[in-house]
Amino acid sequence: MTRKLITIVSPCFNEELNVRELYRRLQAVAAQLPEYEFAWLFVDNASRDNTVGVLREMAAEDPAVKVIVNARNFGHLRSPMHGFLEAPGDAVGFVASDLQDPPELFVEMVREWEKGIPIVAAVKNSSDESGVMYAIRTAYYRLVARLTNVEVIEHYTGFGLYDRSVVEKLREGFHDPYPYFRGMIAELGLPHAEVFFNQAQRKRGITKNNFYTLYDIAMLGITNLSKVPLRLVAFCGFVCALVSFLAGVFYFIYKLVFWSSFTVGVAPLVLGLFFMGSVQMIALGIIGEYIGSIHTMAQNRPLVTEKERINL
Repeated sequence: MTRKLITIVSPCFNEELNVRELYRRLQAVAAQLPEYEFAWLFVDNASRDNTVGVLREMAAEDPAVKVIVNARNFGHLRSPMHGFLEAPGDAVGFVASDLQDPPELFVEMVREWEKGIPIVAAVKNSSDESGVMYAIRTAYYRLVARLTNVEVIEHYTGFGLYDRSVVEKLREGFHDPYPYFRGMIAELGLPHAEVFFNQAQRKRGITKNNFYTLYDIAMLGITNLSKVPLRLVAFCGFVCALVSFLAGVFYFIYKLVFWSSFTVGVAPLVLGLFFMGSVQMIALGIIGEYIGSIHTMAQNRPLVTEKERINL
């Protein structure tokens, strides 16, 4: 009887110190699930260190290790999605190469998948990062949940196991050149199970996340799942117009009543101008995020350009 194939996708960028240990730990997972055949797909996003060299050695030692090398760095969203869609198998797993997410959790994920659940999401219910940062992430997920009627999984980053049917639905139903994977999974609305873990701190290498990448993902999550910010901009415009009108009427009447003793001065005018200017800048920023998303969709560029494939 032919064993079912599970492919584990791991995006990597400058992870020469981590990819081999990740592979070793994934092999240990496979040893606990001998009834399945496993393959490992590493998607290198044009690393500047020796990550590709290490991957070549691993691929030469084991034909089950497959590698896609991108022609350039296509960002932290496009490259992983490309690897996910290219992965063969009856199920496709996804785990980052920084070893912060425990690959051993795939044993539990596979057992959930065997029950017929198409999406098994790994959720971090605790983290070794600072408590402030974890609280900010929690607040963000709850904000997104309030802004949309789509069920959003809190503290879920994409780490999980997905049935082949999920991969095909994403391939056929979504054609986004700048994909928000977590949003796509939420939009599908398929049944899912959750397994929980503690996210460790990075032990080797330097994190690729910075303020811009975190902001990018946060705004993408909001603009992809909700139009509420646009409605809030319009509502805010109406409220500001009403407040300005009432303030104008108040000052006009007050001046008529106390014509000789009341001096308006320039302070209210300056404060009003700064307030209205700030509101306009915020509104333009929100509208700009949506226009930027439309611009990206209109370009319809491929997710990545591959430089090389190994064993695939």
